[in-house]
Amino acid sequence: MSQPLDILTLDTLAQELAAIQQTGSKRIALLGSRHVPITHQQLIEMMSYALVLGGNRLMTSGATGTNAAAIKGAMRADPSLLTVILPQSLNKQPRESKKQLERVIHLVENPNNDSLSLGEASALCNREIISRCQQLICFAFHDSHTLLQTCEEAEEQRKLVTLFYFD
Repeated sequence: MSQPLDILTLDTLAQELAAIQQTGSKRIALLGSRHVPITHQQLIEMMSYALVLGGNRLMTSGATGTNAAAIKGAMRADPSLLTVILPQSLNKQPRESKKQLERVIHLVENPNNDSLSLGEASALCNREIISRCQQLICFAFHDSHTLLQTCEEAEEQRKLVTLFYFD
């Protein structure tokens, strides 16, 4: 084993031990694909519900699928512990998302990104979300480029990252 790998392994172990020992609330980002089967959405909703009931602050974006399920669960548990950061303005969000998003207390819009493609705006939004969190939970497919890049960036920032693959 090389020296850098040993240090990386020790850093990772120390980080995971600290996360396990932390008893207070955390700022957790929950992000994922828009294309999620309904049964998976129900599991994500239950997870976000439980995380917020445990006193954690939950952050996500406003897309359909994973993020909508996270919002639904958090809103049931305690809407004041949910922050939703949109990649663009509320007006640019899909019609099916707007109704849910209008009820979110802590909603951050990014109208400066309205001229960008959704992919570019989402990447910037995800960076903002991970800059505010301590831990990232991500649901993705192996070809979910933007989400996988977000996970890499979170790891580079020494965030605890849990990545679930749908495929």
